[in-house]
Amino acid sequence: MDGEYLKSRRILLVDDEQELLDMVVSILKAEGYCNIRTAGTVRDALAAAAAFRPELAVLDVMLPDGSGFELMEQLRREGGYPVLFLTARGEDEDKFKGFGLGADDYVVKPFLPRELILRITAILRRSYKGENPLVKLRGSEIDFDRAEVVRYAKGMKDGEHISLTAKEHDILAALCRNAGRIVTIDALCEAAWGDNPFGYENSLMAHIRRIREKIEADPSHPVSLITVKGLGYKLVTEER
Repeated sequence: MDGEYLKSRRILLVDDEQELLDMVVSILKAEGYCNIRTAGTVRDALAAAAAFRPELAVLDVMLPDGSGFELMEQLRREGGYPVLFLTARGEDEDKFKGFGLGADDYVVKPFLPRELILRITAILRRSYKGENPLVKLRGSEIDFDRAEVVRYAKGMKDGEHISLTAKEHDILAALCRNAGRIVTIDALCEAAWGDNPFGYENSLMAHIRRIREKIEADPSHPVSLITVKGLGYKLVTEER
């Protein structure tokens, strides 16, 4: 888990210095990180995040059209992935603000390439420890690396590939981390909508319905994603 799959995590780099972006991409690729997207503005970063669904964001603090701190808050509303600040602003006040907002780490330019790699690897290891990229269900598999479900029908060799939305991905990830155990409605809402999950119960139910349409042979009679009345939901996985 801590080898090739760790290095296949999707990383979004945001900085308005193209030379620095190119250097960081080269550093990451030399270490085997292969799934990288870059952006130079807040606007481009938000568009890239929506399409790319990053699993780690590396952000500059000062961007042409806004603050990296504000960008982090917007990104966190869409997904709960970790954030590392990589910036020339090394003042304690900026560090305290970044960590206070929930940043996972803060690296000041200029930096040693090895230090950056170690910090990124440590964040990814902490954040995704024990997460299996491929989870087998009855009649289907969840591929978290590709954000899709592969559903198998009788007589089908390769299976049908069905894409997951970002919210479906977050909900399933929370269920998979607790496979075989009940996950409460509040916990699933928090996984999908962040620190203020109240009022999303109906939206969660709609997402659960769509997830069942993707993973279940008969969504009206689910065998993998089970409702535990009054408590939440439970995902039943198969032995690999």
